[in-house]
Amino acid sequence: MSCRNRTVGAFSLIELVVVVVILGVLAALAIPQLSRGATDTTETRLKARLSVLRTAIALYYEDHGAYPGQEPDGTFPAGSPECVVRQLTEYTDAAGRVAGTPSETYIFGPYLLNGIPPCPVAPEVPSDGIAIVRGSAMPGFVESRPDAGWVYNPDTGYIAANSAQISATGQRYDHY
Repeated sequence: MSCRNRTVGAFSLIELVVVVVILGVLAALAIPQLSRGATDTTETRLKARLSVLRTAIALYYEDHGAYPGQEPDGTFPAGSPECVVRQLTEYTDAAGRVAGTPSETYIFGPYLLNGIPPCPVAPEVPSDGIAIVRGSAMPGFVESRPDAGWVYNPDTGYIAANSAQISATGQRYDHY
């Protein structure tokens, strides 16, 4: 009878340490990429929602010759957040008065079928509220209205996020 040497397949301590170090290096490279991906998602969502809002405002302007909120809606006064929301989300006539259903008079809109989209970066997330600024002021963060996701100027039609936070690219969200 002959005896053969059998080698048992086991890992040495050095091999295990090398594998752990490699896994650590891979984790160190992957974790920042994953967190940056989450930030990019927030920025992408903000840009998409701003695009939807700005398009709706532009379409309203094309139909009425005025921005939402410049004229009263028949219930709320011009320049009020409620007026802006209603003029963008319901049927309107040529003067901007609002009705819940279309008719021969109320032929425009609605410009936003699912309401005002919530802002993904506002101080209170998510928030679909609107803070109003007037005159030539560029909308920017309104500290007194942390409940508002958006800042809107009905005199210029410009809308921005109501957030002073800084994006991963170093730009304030209210400057998008």
